[in-house]
Amino acid sequence: MALSIGIVGLPNVGKSTLFNALTKKSVLVANYPFATIDPSVGVVAVPDERREKLAQFSNSKKDVPAAVEFVDIAGLVKGASEGEGLGNQFLSHIREVDAIAHVVRVFDNPNIGHVESQVDPLHDIELINTELQLADMEQEEKKKKPTTEEIKKLSQKPMLYVLNKESGGHNLDEMNDGRWERLMEFFQKTNATYVVVDAGVESELRELHSEDKISFRKEYGVFDDGVNALIRKGYELLGLMSFFTTGEDETRAWTIKNGSTAPLAGAAIHSDFQDKFIRAEVIEWNKLLEAGSRAAAREKGWIRTEGKEYVVRDGDTIEFLHG
Repeated sequence: MALSIGIVGLPNVGKSTLFNALTKKSVLVANYPFATIDPSVGVVAVPDERREKLAQFSNSKKDVPAAVEFVDIAGLVKGASEGEGLGNQFLSHIREVDAIAHVVRVFDNPNIGHVESQVDPLHDIELINTELQLADMEQEEKKKKPTTEEIKKLSQKPMLYVLNKESGGHNLDEMNDGRWERLMEFFQKTNATYVVVDAGVESELRELHSEDKISFRKEYGVFDDGVNALIRKGYELLGLMSFFTTGEDETRAWTIKNGSTAPLAGAAIHSDFQDKFIRAEVIEWNKLLEAGSRAAAREKGWIRTEGKEYVVRDGDTIEFLHG
């Protein structure tokens, strides 16, 4: 299911550094505006402890995660809707994604320039959101006659705010000067979704082995993996969830839209599972682990037989029967 999240924000807020942390694909990172011109795309595994436990349970030869696509889009600036800073090109890239991860810098560092001269996250958010709204208005005005074509409004795309901190730096949540408080009030008022990351630390961690990562985190005092939270939140933002198939050959997380019926879920595996659907045998992932085996789960009556109307739940493990 090819749905993507565009990483956007002002120049020098850490978008490309975050992209490097999300993926092992290197993109140009530089301390000046417009270091990124063409969008880079990375397919990122969705961290899921449930899948990992099922793979261990089944002693699977392969463990295949769900994935989500992130697109690194160059920085927007004030006036982007009028073409400033290659604005039209960047806005067109945003139109192609399904959701937005809006990176917001929440630290002061005189050695890293800020396009607005002062770091004020709420001001930065309002600037970007205004540019998206202005771009929507311009697009609507260009339509010379009524049409049934749906306008892809940038300002109405699902949005996740990514608050980028700096280890050892002057982070706004520790400064008590009103900037962090105003940001939190805005999030509460608008019921916004946000995660906190240290993109610089996470980018450096991406090539290290697990034991080295632990000591590195201790050194920098960054113990929460904000990147994993970002990936999971992004997956949810797209309206996606996972069901599982598990066995000796493979345990796999399959991606479907929330609210999918059993035949639609089966189509994620093979079209026959939808077209020739007979029934699905379903058990929650944790109940399967609790039972100890599929046979034991069946004996306990924990495996349910579901028909075409069944709406799949996040975390179901399913076996499909088709004609």
